[in-house]
Amino acid sequence: MAFRRCVVSLEVLDDARADFETGDLVDVVNGDATMVIAALGSASPVELGLWLRVDEQRPAALAARDLATLSHLVHFGVVVIAAQVDCRAQADAVRALLSADEVNFSNEVATLRGAYNRPAPAWPLEVVSSDGVTIFRGDDRWVLRARDARPWGEVLSYGP
Repeated sequence: MAFRRCVVSLEVLDDARADFETGDLVDVVNGDATMVIAALGSASPVELGLWLRVDEQRPAALAARDLATLSHLVHFGVVVIAAQVDCRAQADAVRALLSADEVNFSNEVATLRGAYNRPAPAWPLEVVSSDGVTIFRGDDRWVLRARDARPWGEVLSYGP
């Protein structure tokens, strides 16, 4: 399996849509990727994935809330939690919050006690992580193998 990350800006998103393939990870560089997936969801002929940056502006707890809400609006594939620091820990925090149960969780980036994130996602979400160069899914790793410039942005391909 490989991952394709489509890096696109809002201004040319309509141009990029025709090139999207099933499973592509949409990475919006100048907008909210969850809002873009919500807008594209019903209009897209293929199921897309989401490349979601987590940082001080959008911590893991907010990302989890956005993903859970988005899952009730549109079906989407894999979610990559991208972070420059502790990407795996950030993804672990997001995963912990994608539950209807009380969350008690602690790691390098989050401490949650008696936390809830409701509504829970409409279906189980697959959350993986990336530092930008490598995508981590459990013990498996996919590294950046190729870059392909497009008129609307760039396609980055990750492989084993």
